[in-house]
Amino acid sequence: MPMHKTSAWPLALVYAGLIVYASLFPFAGWRDQGVVPWFFLTAPLPRYWTGFDVVANLLGYMPLGFFLVLSALRTGRSRYALRLGVLAALVLSLLMESLQVYLPNRVPSNLDLMLNMAGGALGALSAWSLEKLGVLQRWTRFRAHWFVADARGGLVLLALWPLALLFPTSIPLGLGQVLERLQAKLAAVLADTPFLDWLPLRETALQALLPAVEWLCVVLGLLIPCLLGFCIIRQVGQRAWFLLWVCFFAVWATALSAALSVGPEHAWAWLGVPVKAALASAMVLAVLLLWVPRRASAALALLVLGVHLSLLNQTSVSPYFEQTLFLWEQGRFIRFHGLAQWLGWLWPFATLVYLLSLLWDKESQN
Repeated sequence: MPMHKTSAWPLALVYAGLIVYASLFPFAGWRDQGVVPWFFLTAPLPRYWTGFDVVANLLGYMPLGFFLVLSALRTGRSRYALRLGVLAALVLSLLMESLQVYLPNRVPSNLDLMLNMAGGALGALSAWSLEKLGVLQRWTRFRAHWFVADARGGLVLLALWPLALLFPTSIPLGLGQVLERLQAKLAAVLADTPFLDWLPLRETALQALLPAVEWLCVVLGLLIPCLLGFCIIRQVGQRAWFLLWVCFFAVWATALSAALSVGPEHAWAWLGVPVKAALASAMVLAVLLLWVPRRASAALALLVLGVHLSLLNQTSVSPYFEQTLFLWEQGRFIRFHGLAQWLGWLWPFATLVYLLSLLWDKESQN
């Protein structure tokens, strides 16, 4: 099989990083218990466990095995594909469980290790089976027909976008609101030091956004992934189908975030008339931009992203939103809080870098 670029390898690396973050979060309280890190390997199996723990540990490593095997198959290394997926899941899980010995809030477990390895193996076998059934070849033909040759960076960002939306935002689709938190964190770090005086002070406090500006932020928040897709999708008809999927994932990911934050009964509380009008306006604008060339789409996406981040970071976080974050942090998904948080904060800036690289590459080829 000829070697070619694939999105599976960067996705595998990103997912491995997410596993590390989820396994060691919150990276605080490290201590030495006076035992070897791998003592749990010979310990009896845990007597108390829940179905949620079993499913989470099993499913948590499946994407890692899947992406690793897929990347090996797509780059002509099918001989080592299955072994790569299973061995990587085993080594990473063993390392994470061993490091959890030094964390007060985490309990290493041989059962978790076995479930993680089994999940990695299931993911690896899934990718291998799809290859044997010819599904991956059909995906290769689909990708070649729909996307430009070097589309993997954009595909990775688009795949991560719905996950980034799982972290609660003060405004629907308002990813990247980091200035207020960043300033507060930096002030806490520099407290009692002379460097604190170097921090720039605002003459006026951050204010809540006006309703019209909130509407504009929702419009821009939906336009960003649409324009990002236009940078890598070949034809107008394909872009139209893509818009429908973007709107679908935007609505359902935000609803899932609300359900996890304040309860399933409030999953659709955010979808009021102003938000519906903003989503409809964004879709109309995106339809009007279907014929924009790829390079112009990248430039326009860069502009939209810059305006969106500027507007979001000129507003303060309301006390009600802070309470939502508190409920999120105290809930069942605390281990995943750090992952969704960083995705929600960093996705716009990673997209910013990607768009700049697209424009730079285009200019260097002219």
